[in-house]
Amino acid sequence: MRESEEWQHHVVAGDRTTEWFVPRFGPPKFRAFVGLLFLPYTGMVLSYTVIGAMLAPRVDWERVGAMLAIYFLALGFSAHAFDALGSRATKPWGSFFSVRQLWGLGIGTLVAAYAIAAYYMTLYAPLMWPIAIAEGFFLLAYNLEWFDGRFHTDGWFALSWGALPVIGGYVMQTNSIAAPALLMAGATALLSLVEIRASRPYKEWKRARFANPALNLSFLESILKCISGGVMLIGVSLALLRWLA
Repeated sequence: MRESEEWQHHVVAGDRTTEWFVPRFGPPKFRAFVGLLFLPYTGMVLSYTVIGAMLAPRVDWERVGAMLAIYFLALGFSAHAFDALGSRATKPWGSFFSVRQLWGLGIGTLVAAYAIAAYYMTLYAPLMWPIAIAEGFFLLAYNLEWFDGRFHTDGWFALSWGALPVIGGYVMQTNSIAAPALLMAGATALLSLVEIRASRPYKEWKRARFANPALNLSFLESILKCISGGVMLIGVSLALLRWLA
């Protein structure tokens, strides 16, 4: 099957290859790989780590960069690769990549993320270990839908990818936990809850739209765009404020 025909096959099948965050250029597998990373939502979580770090009295920019690398590897690559394996019948990217490729990507990037994290946790922030263990558990339990999907819920999503990244960003800087970081973690958990609550019906309607083209997804799509873009702008603005101070 030619690449253009392969891509068209997936589009007709009703998956998410036509998402707004999937590039319209390049070969199908490249476009699917970018889609697999869910960059707007990954960007939200990366921004949470930055927001947490910016609450610290003193900012170590090397550790800010380390947290960005850790979460980009663990979430952007590993968690989303495992997500494609968790329920391949309904996941859009599993049909573009083999089971071996997804397992290799998921395990390889997760090991790399924990190797970076272990260095910083051993030398500077041992209090990060409980957070790293919890995030690893949620990464696997949520995306691979362990325990009959008991942890694949909006609440656990908000905790693991909304609250903990902020706390982790702060702890990486200070090796301590403070009330402002916990309050901010509550705020980002609520933002993540809004995102996932809008995302679930959006995905369902996206699939249904192939049967009913009259469905209008612009409202839900605008919510997803605004919340992901807004969170990233907050992270960048706070980082610039501390950098220039």
